[in-house]
Amino acid sequence: MPLFVHRFPTCVPVLLAAHQLDEAFVWWGLQGHVSAGVGRVAMWIYLLFAFVVLPTYVPLAIRALEPPGRRRAVMTGFVALGGVVSVLLLAAMVRGPVTAELGDHHISYGIHLHAGLLVVSAYVAATCCSAIFSGYRHIAMFGVVNLIAVATLAKLTIDGFASLWCGLAALTSIAIALHLRYGTTRHQSVVQALS
Repeated sequence: MPLFVHRFPTCVPVLLAAHQLDEAFVWWGLQGHVSAGVGRVAMWIYLLFAFVVLPTYVPLAIRALEPPGRRRAVMTGFVALGGVVSVLLLAAMVRGPVTAELGDHHISYGIHLHAGLLVVSAYVAATCCSAIFSGYRHIAMFGVVNLIAVATLAKLTIDGFASLWCGLAALTSIAIALHLRYGTTRHQSVVQALS
């Protein structure tokens, strides 16, 4: 497997942190602290990453950690599912309208999505279940924590779901960073090769 593929997992925590930094500009745009144009661009960047990149990138990154075998084959299915979700969400964003409004401790993002529950369920399956099927305990725990977070956030606030879940995913992705730093010997050699 090419070495660059192994970089996918190492970038997850950094990308999710940058994603949260971008959302700060969405907040500031909605509050009038930066221009509405800057806030709108930040919203599009945020949603393109959350809705188009992450559903495919997360299972692909987790698949890159797995040795060849049955688990990796299962994860290939989650990568394909994430790809379908990415295309459907991008199409909904292009059709519009795309909105962002301040909520209570979150931003409420809106797109007009046909079969929304099915698409969101497929998104959750692609991102959380790919981790749960990992042969590495820390990565599987990452998936379980995120699956519990999904259920909890959906029950608490459906309109703040995307904003709050992405924030929590950024925090819990520390599990991936720790796994790559202190995980198995095979991962030690991958991290050393990337250093």
